[in-house]
Amino acid sequence: MDILKIRNDFPILHQKINNRDLVYFDNAATSQKPKEVIDAIDTYYKTINSNVHRGVHTLSQLATDAYEKTRNKLQQYFNAKHAYEIIFTRGTTESINLLASSFTPLINKGDEIIISALEHHSNIVPWQMLCERTGAILKVISMNKKGELQMDAYKKLLSVNTKIVSVNHVSNALGTINPIKEIIDLAHQYNAVTIIDGAQATPHMQVNFQELDCDFYCASAHKMYGPTGIGFLYGKEKWLHKLPPFHGGGEMIKEVTFEKTTYADLPFKFEAGTPNIEAGIAFGTALDYIQNIGIKNIAEYENELLKYATDRIQEIDNLTIYGTSEKKASVLSFNLNGIHPFDVGSIIDKLGIAVRTGHHCTQPIMQFYNIPGTVRASFAFYNTKEEIDRFIEAVKRAQQMLS
Repeated sequence: MDILKIRNDFPILHQKINNRDLVYFDNAATSQKPKEVIDAIDTYYKTINSNVHRGVHTLSQLATDAYEKTRNKLQQYFNAKHAYEIIFTRGTTESINLLASSFTPLINKGDEIIISALEHHSNIVPWQMLCERTGAILKVISMNKKGELQMDAYKKLLSVNTKIVSVNHVSNALGTINPIKEIIDLAHQYNAVTIIDGAQATPHMQVNFQELDCDFYCASAHKMYGPTGIGFLYGKEKWLHKLPPFHGGGEMIKEVTFEKTTYADLPFKFEAGTPNIEAGIAFGTALDYIQNIGIKNIAEYENELLKYATDRIQEIDNLTIYGTSEKKASVLSFNLNGIHPFDVGSIIDKLGIAVRTGHHCTQPIMQFYNIPGTVRASFAFYNTKEEIDRFIEAVKRAQQMLS
């Protein structure tokens, strides 16, 4: 990989923050966008702006073809059986809320839903709301100090009452890569539905739906170098047919009368209203960009960055790393002992370095470690070891100033 050439594809990286060259280490929150993706949005509005699926005129047909091409790309890239098993949503959060809402009539009092201690709030709160509506019981897979799920505890939670197991593929707060295939296979032994939050996995590794055999998988374009406000929900056809729609309105109907409405076929049954058309098209461009570089090349290089950063940050005394699983994506969460993470983040921002501080929408993880939050540096394939060196020096300076 020619990193300098790749960096030239990302306009935002070539600016100064506080009179210093930008170092962007907040990729787990959102990734930056290559010029091709930005241009795809611009081209849509300049050349084919029109509503999709509804018009016989040329612009509508061109917009529809460009939008639906992304659905086909997603099917092929993630190895779904059918393109209509890919539902466009606003992102991972909406995908999970869609499922928690649509599963409501299929869940009864006393049924059990399993999540994990590593979940983002968007894979906790919707299930709590479902349990409040239905009387179902929420159970949580425990974690250890390394930030790994305790699989023996998971096996004990599973029972004939388990209806849904919803876990993340990769922890956004700690970088832990969960044993997702094993989690899915064990759940299926009890005929439980498996839902995977893949928001933090899809930018860093190849995901194959047929190999995983998951029932549902969710991801967001903005983590994958695409636009915000667009993502997808993959669902096995048999389950998508069973579930009622999440939203009602235009596009998701077959026939409407005041007496009764019938719903459109998949995938449109779950896609009410005018979609985020330009973002959908640009999502396809982002997917092309990833494939041109190669997801395996991305994974290998990001793992190299993570190892380098982990080794270097351990040079600093009185520092604690959170999330030390052997299998990790490119996330490094830490604290300078006795110093609030917000203060550290504020100082290194003055030095032109962007990191995330706080609980990262994972308050139960922070409660487990009894800390207010962490400083989180998260790396992408356009980052460099030289940037990591700058980051390490910035952390050292913050420690000197705040001690």
